[in-house]
Amino acid sequence: MTETVLGAPIVAGVDGSDSATQAALWAAAEAAHRRLPLVLVHAVPVPASTYTGGFGLAIGYLEALETQGRGYLARDKARITQEHPELAVATTLISADVLTTLVEQSRDARLLVLGSRGLGGVSGVLIGSTAVGLVAHGHCPVAVIRGGTDDRPPPTTGPVVVGVDGTRASAAAVELAFEAASMRGAELVAVHTWTEFFSDTAYAYARQFEMDWDAVEQHENELLSEGLAGWQQKYPDVPVRRIVIRDRPVRQLLEQAEHAQLLVVGSRGHGGFTGMLLGSTSQALIYHAPCPLLVARSEQPR
Repeated sequence: MTETVLGAPIVAGVDGSDSATQAALWAAAEAAHRRLPLVLVHAVPVPASTYTGGFGLAIGYLEALETQGRGYLARDKARITQEHPELAVATTLISADVLTTLVEQSRDARLLVLGSRGLGGVSGVLIGSTAVGLVAHGHCPVAVIRGGTDDRPPPTTGPVVVGVDGTRASAAAVELAFEAASMRGAELVAVHTWTEFFSDTAYAYARQFEMDWDAVEQHENELLSEGLAGWQQKYPDVPVRRIVIRDRPVRQLLEQAEHAQLLVVGSRGHGGFTGMLLGSTSQALIYHAPCPLLVARSEQPR
């Protein structure tokens, strides 16, 4: 079941949960601000028995899931249309694996939006490897809508926080962060962290006393300046607060995002942001970010 809209849309995963509904509403506001269409997507997992000669129960079960999914889509579309009557909203129901569906939808999307908890069609989409897989294999930025509750939407006030480390993915994050801050009339907090040693050896311990920490700090400030170069001129309306600090990236980003309305990071990093969306670091941001998390890709869609 698909209704067609024109343009590169924002896509939101819908599964009937309150979290997914909040994500769809966030996506609708984003689409309205950007003057883009919105597509609501529900994936129905196909029981294996339908491919192996199963009859009766498996087919009936699939039909029931499809009917349920159409209900979810219709409910969320009605609420969005009520709040954004000018917004073009399409719905898509697909019988396929959730991750496969979302990755495929991301090919032509400007942004893919998901709730932080799920049930039904996108159950477990943000559990472990599935979330990392979507970020790793998707074709557009991914937003994970955190910070809200079942009866309260995620924050819409406060600054936009961005992690900056000089990589291509970080540059894409900076671009998205400036755009988001300008659109929201918000302050941008640019965070660059650095650590001196990851080794606990006696040599590493001794070496830290030989370092010229003033020179190191100056170098790190220069890296942040390079990461922001050009964007402040393009977005003169965006006030920028710079934070350069010797700290672990996740700890500092979570701290700065405590009162933010959006946290933006790149899909991969080096230096202070090594493995930003791989392993424990990604898990921390996905599960513990106190506000919506936007993950940029090194090559943004046109």
